[in-house]
Amino acid sequence: MGAIRTNAAAAMLGVSPSTLRSWERRFGYPEPRRSAGGHRQFDLGEIEALRAAFQETQNVSSAITLARDRGAGPASPSRLRGALQRFDEGEADRVLEESLAVRSVERSVEEVLLAGVAALDEGSAEAAFAWRWATGWLAAAKRVAPPPSREDAVVVFDSSAPGDADGLHAQALELALRRRGLRTLTLGAALDHVRLARALHAVDPRVVVLTGRHASLDALARLVYTARHEGNRVAVFDYRGALPDTGASTVERLAAKPLAAAERIVAVVEGRPAEHRRTLRAVNI
Repeated sequence: MGAIRTNAAAAMLGVSPSTLRSWERRFGYPEPRRSAGGHRQFDLGEIEALRAAFQETQNVSSAITLARDRGAGPASPSRLRGALQRFDEGEADRVLEESLAVRSVERSVEEVLLAGVAALDEGSAEAAFAWRWATGWLAAAKRVAPPPSREDAVVVFDSSAPGDADGLHAQALELALRRRGLRTLTLGAALDHVRLARALHAVDPRVVVLTGRHASLDALARLVYTARHEGNRVAVFDYRGALPDTGASTVERLAAKPLAAAERIVAVVEGRPAEHRRTLRAVNI
C-alpha cells in the first residue's frame, strides 16, 4: 500500500512523532523500514490498521494487538466511518472495493455503506460529506447494474430531504431492485395529479413505494389514490415510516433495511406469499 515517513504517520494517528517512536520502542509496532537515506518509513497499511483499531478501542496497547492480528482489517463500517471522518473519499472508495471482494453489492451497501454513514454524528460536516459521497457511490452502482430482465416495474416516491438517511435507503432499495431485474423509477412526492398520472400510465408499475418523511398525509393519499386508480394490481408499500403512525392502514410497511424490503417486493411481483407481514398503523388511505 506504500510507505510514509514519521511525521506523516504520526499525523494520521493524531500523535506526535516522539509518541510514535515510543510506541515503536515499547511495542515493536508499527515497525518502520529504513530508506536508502536512513529515514524511517512506515507501511501505510499498518498505520491505517492501527488508526482504525485505535478508534475502536481508545487504548494504544489493545489497538496495537488488534492491528497486528488483522492487518489492514476487513472492510467494515468502522473503517468506512474513519475514512469519512477524515473526509478521505479515496479511502472510502477503497473500503467499499474491498467489501465487494467478499460481499455482494447489496450486502456491501447495507452492511458497510449505510452502517458506516449512520455511525457519524447527525448534522456534522462529516455526515454531510458522507451523505454526498454515498449518494454518488450508489448512483454509480445503479448506472452499472444489469439491464432489467422483467417487465414488472417499481415506482419509488421519495420525499426525503438532502442529508436524510431515508434518501440513502431509498437509493439502496432501488439498487437492490434493479439488481433483481426489476425496472425502477424514483420520483418526488410533490408531483401534481396530471403529471403523476401520466408517469404512472407510462411506467405501469406493479409496486409503488412511499418513502421519506417530508410529504403531507394529503399528498401521500393522492399518490396512493392515483396509483391504485391507474393500475388494477398495484401494491403500495411504506418504506421507513413515510406514513404517520396513527391507526389501521391498508398500506403495508416494509422492513427498514433494503435487502429485506427488496425481497418482499420481489415476492409480491412473483405472487409468492409473505412469511409474515408488518403493517403500518396509519390513517386508511
